[in-house]
This record gives sequence, structure tokens and C-alpha cells, in this order.
Amino acid sequence: MSTGAKQSASKGDATREAVAAVELPPSLLHHRHFLFNRELSWLEFNRRVLEEALDPAHPLLERLKFLSIFSSNLDEFFMVRVSGLMEQLDEEVAELSPDGMTVAEQLREIAARLKPMVEQQTRCLREDVLPKLAEAGILITPYRELSKEERQRLDEYFAEKVFPVLTPQAVDSSHPFPYMSNLSLNLGLMVEPVEDKTGKFPQAMLGEPRFVRIKVPPVVRRLVPVDDSGTRFTFLGELISANISSLFAGRRTGRAHLFRITRDADLDIREDEASDLLSVMQEHLRRRRFGAAVRLEVTASMPEKLVRYLSKSLELSEEDVYRIDGPLNVPDLLKLHQLDRPELKDAPLQVTVPAPLVKCKSVFDAVRQQDILLHHPFTSYVTVTDFIHQAAHDPDVLAIKICLYRAGQDSPIVQSLMEASARGKQVAVLVELKARFDEENNIEWAQRLERAGVHVVYGLVGLKTHCKVALVVRREGNHLRRYVHLATGNYNPTTSRVYTDLGLLTANKKLGADATDLFNFLTGCSLQTKYRRLLVAPVNLRERMIEFIEREAAHRRKGRPARIIVKINSLTDIQIVRALYAASQAGVHIDLIVRGTCTLRPGLAGVSETVRVRSVVGRFLEHSRVFYFENGGEEEVYIGSADWMSRNLDRRVEVVVPVDDPNLKRLLRDEILDAYLRDNVNARLLQPDGSYIRARPADGEVPFSAQEFFQRQPATA
Repeated sequence: MSTGAKQSASKGDATREAVAAVELPPSLLHHRHFLFNRELSWLEFNRRVLEEALDPAHPLLERLKFLSIFSSNLDEFFMVRVSGLMEQLDEEVAELSPDGMTVAEQLREIAARLKPMVEQQTRCLREDVLPKLAEAGILITPYRELSKEERQRLDEYFAEKVFPVLTPQAVDSSHPFPYMSNLSLNLGLMVEPVEDKTGKFPQAMLGEPRFVRIKVPPVVRRLVPVDDSGTRFTFLGELISANISSLFAGRRTGRAHLFRITRDADLDIREDEASDLLSVMQEHLRRRRFGAAVRLEVTASMPEKLVRYLSKSLELSEEDVYRIDGPLNVPDLLKLHQLDRPELKDAPLQVTVPAPLVKCKSVFDAVRQQDILLHHPFTSYVTVTDFIHQAAHDPDVLAIKICLYRAGQDSPIVQSLMEASARGKQVAVLVELKARFDEENNIEWAQRLERAGVHVVYGLVGLKTHCKVALVVRREGNHLRRYVHLATGNYNPTTSRVYTDLGLLTANKKLGADATDLFNFLTGCSLQTKYRRLLVAPVNLRERMIEFIEREAAHRRKGRPARIIVKINSLTDIQIVRALYAASQAGVHIDLIVRGTCTLRPGLAGVSETVRVRSVVGRFLEHSRVFYFENGGEEEVYIGSADWMSRNLDRRVEVVVPVDDPNLKRLLRDEILDAYLRDNVNARLLQPDGSYIRARPADGEVPFSAQEFFQRQPATA
């Protein structure tokens, strides 16, 4: 064990030994003292994202990126989590959350915590980031502040490029309140009655003031260039608003105000009633557009009368309204990140390739000699795309099998799979159609793969396939050898540049046999219940993880080395939390590196005093999952696709793989995990009350960032 890990483990030993353990209930369900609320814990994660945007140490365009991520995260939170709570409220569901909160309590607390955060985000953008970008020569100028010549030029642009695609929708007795699509940006205004001096129009068209909605067209860029410099822009919404009268000939128009609607976008699929999952998913994607409204965002200048009108029409309460004193759709500004201003961005990442892959001409030669650990994005993702590409073009490769969860839009991996099929290889691909918000993209890939002759499976009934596994079967002499890639992240070269993930390339015979059994389960519906080395959900992963935790407690009671270090994205499973509490009561030192939601309370007297929870939020999205158990000195280390959540353990196909090579174990324990435990720059420490505090260097201690460490010194065995 590394020095940092030993120091962390030794703190407070004497005092903890003397504390009497609290008797744990058989189940922690509805015991608020033992659990944090899942939704509120996630909000605290997004607060940490916002803190990165507030940090002046980051380059300006990176701060803008974090502001955009904060908004995009909230969009998904409302579309999935808040929408589910609101649906329960409408259906008068009385069931409490695992921590014992009612649905109404959760919704009130979400709004109470979130609105100040949104105000902080807007203030940061309006008063800090945008003014500093202007000082750097990147200007977002309000339309009204442009010169006369600039406004005239933009008005001509409006007439030619914007006006033809606008469709005003008025509300009256013959035109009901219009449907507005999810996350669309809209202008709302009142059109005043006028006197028709021509006598050509019915009086019914002239009488009462009418509400009119205009959708800001997504096909027109939201940041409109003011000139040819490429660094001066104005907002499309302001340009439309300034020219609003051209849409209403002969009418008097009020001031137009921007607003944005978020809708329920979570799919409820009855797979047991679906004879054709592909067609069912296509239909659900069409229906997703018409989900119930769950949030209304309006500009701060919108009159209260108009806000109330929109809220009532959308069946939303005041709690669901968010008033924004700044740009209404922050991700529109992310286009600025594409500008060629390297001094305003993070330094480019210098990636490496593991030495064994550099030395050998063939990836198969390298993997046959030793297992190879990949640490993305610091390890080039070419190592993975080359593995599939070489398999597709190697005449000795007979079959390729792979699970695709989120493949991205222009995937070289998918292209290689189609080429392999064209070369006569047997190619089987499980494309998970139920990957949330990637359904449409995955449907397109599935259909293209099928047209290329690939055997495509759409997933399993009742289970989402989330594991990251590729299997290559190769003829070598008179034998067949299996090469396997098992990973924590998706086969997506785009996200691999911004997500931290781990992968293992191996020719281990038992792992190869397990991978074969796994694909027989995925593609042939075999009821495989035993695996040689792999831990597979929902078959044995939950039971084995709890067994490992309890084993550490038993070692500790007998005075043997016992320690748990786990790096995951989320921890919400109640059984796992209870097992960790019991292990802590036995004196096991537990370090949890949990990026996002964590419902376990660390530091509770007599319950979790030996548990420390930290979250690392930085330039890269922490996505790798690592499980370390000291096991009485016979250390075991695993990596895999699963978080400690009930959905991962019970309702998904997940794979966790043991890392047996001593050098790779050392790398994972002493370099990767230890770096996260030493981080005193990007780490936040979870407190017993649910708040997080930044880790700070102790007196005389040097600031240390795990992500920066990996950039300077990629982990290699």
C-alpha cells in the first residue's frame, strides 16, 4: 500500500476503536439518519460542477464550458428525475424515498436548493465570464448596443436568413395554446387589438389582445456574427425580438420575452408486451416530444401576468418557474469554445500508447505476451480502435463480438465492424436501444450494421445491457485463441477524450471463456449463472460485492489487514450501504471516491467513522470504476462498468473483471487510486450533514491534482 493510503488509513485509529457501534436496523429503508436523499445528493454534485465554473484559476473558455455542463446536467435532471417525482405527485403516490422523504418534500427542497444555484450561475456568466471574454476580444453585444450600421446589416441578415423560417402561433378561440417542444427556445408576446380601417377582416380577428409564441429556430445559429472578425456576436433571440413587428403587419406588438420549457423525457417501456423492440423504441421516441412540462424558464424581464399565463397553460406551479437574469440557454454559448484561442483553454492533452503495443507490430502479439491496462484519456483511444480495426482486417480472425452502449455519431469502431462483416468474419453486435438519450443514434447504427450483414441484437427483455466487452476469436496454428477487451467506459472515441476510463486487454483463457458465455447469454438468451472469473450483474455481482465487504470486516475482527478503496460514479444501493456501515463498525478503513450521488453518510458516530467519501471534479469527467479489497494481505483489484446502484446490480447487465497481473494491481492501487486519495486541488470531502468541503493542502503540503498528475505521468506498468 502507498504512503498516502497508509496515512489515510491510520488516522483516528485509537479513538475509533473505543467507540461503541450503533445497532443497525435490518434495513436502512426510510431511516433518514442513515441515508442522504438521492436527488439532493445529485444536486450537490452539480454544485461542484458550478464551483469549477466559478474558479478563476481555470481558463475563461473552460469556465464557460463548466457553466454549459451545469445547464445540460440540469436539463437531464428535470427530464428524468424531477419528471418522475412530478408524475408520482400527480398520481398521489404515497411511497417515501429510501431516506424517508415524501414526493412533495423532495420537490420543494429541490427548488429551494436549486434556484440560488441557478442565480449564482447566471451572475457568474453575466458579471464575470462574459465581461472577461470581452476584455479578451470575444464579445457578445446586446443588439440595442450595436451601432446603427451594425443593426442595419443584421436586420438584412434577419430578412434573408431568419424571417422565412419563423412561424408565429397566436392563441384564440380557433387556435389553442400551441405545443412547444422539449428544450426549445421561444419568444412570447402580446399582440394588441387594432381598428381595421379597410373593413376586410372579421371583427373576431381584431378584438382581444392575444398571446403569440414564436419558436427560435434551431436551424439558425443562436450566436449571430456582428461582423467578419469571428469574435463579435449577438443573440439570435434579440435579433428576432428587435424585428418582431415585421411578423405582424398592421398590428401593435408588445415586447417579446424569451422562455424555455423542459418536458418529461423518460421512457416507460413495457418490454414484456413488445413484440418488436425496435419499432417500440421508435414510437416512444416520437412520443417523448409530447411529455408533460416540468420546468419553465423565463427571462427576468417577463411581466408577471405573462409568467402566470404560461404557467397556467403548461399546468405548472410557481415552484416550477425559474427566472433568469441573463442568457436563457447557456449551452448555446459553448460554440465560443470552438474559437482558435488556445490561451483561453486548457493545454492540449498529450496522450501515450502503452510500451508493449508500441514494441509489437500486432496488438495480438502484445496481448498474447501480457495483460495491458489502458487509462483513458491519458492513454490514446487509438489502442481500442486499432484493436477492433486489426481484428477486422486480420485474415486469422474468425469472429468479433461487442457490446455497444453509446458509440457516438462517427464511430470508427462501427465502421471496422461493418468492414469485418464484408470480409466474411462472423460479427455479432449488441446495440442497446434503451441507452437514454442515445436511442435514436443507436437505432441508426443498428440498422446500418444489419444492412452490412452484421448479426445485431437489440438488448435483452427486462434488462439494459451496460457492460463494455469486446471478444475477438483468432485462429493461431491448430488452436483458437480468444482476445478480450473489458472496460469501464463506452466504445465512443469522442467521449473517450473527456472521460477518465480504464480498459483491460487480455488473452487470459478463463476470461475469454467467460466472455464467450456472456455473449451466449446476450445473443442467445442462455441462462448462464456461473462464470469462472467475471462478476456479472444481475447474476452474481451484488452477492460477490457484499461478500467482499463482509470478508474485509471478518479480516479486521481477526487482526488481519483489511481495507476497502472504491472509485465509482454513484453509491445509492441500500444493501451495499448497510454492508459498508457494518464493515466500518468492525474497524475497516474505507475510502470511497464517488463522483456524483452518494446516499451513504460518512463520519456518523458508531456507524461510519472509518468511512471517508471524496468526489473529484475537474477537467475530465471521472467515469472509471475500481474496486480494491486488501483481503488479509491477498489483495484483489477489479475494474468494470457497474456503479453501486440498484439499477446496475439488479436491472442491468454489467461486468466487473479481476485484475490479476501484479504490476497492473500495483499501478491501480499505488498510482491511480492513491493519486485520487492524495488530490487536494479537485477533491471535495463529503461531510456528515451532506455538504462538501474542498480538500486543501496541509501546512507545508504541495498542491496535488490527480488529473494533472496523470497528464504529466501517465500510469504505466
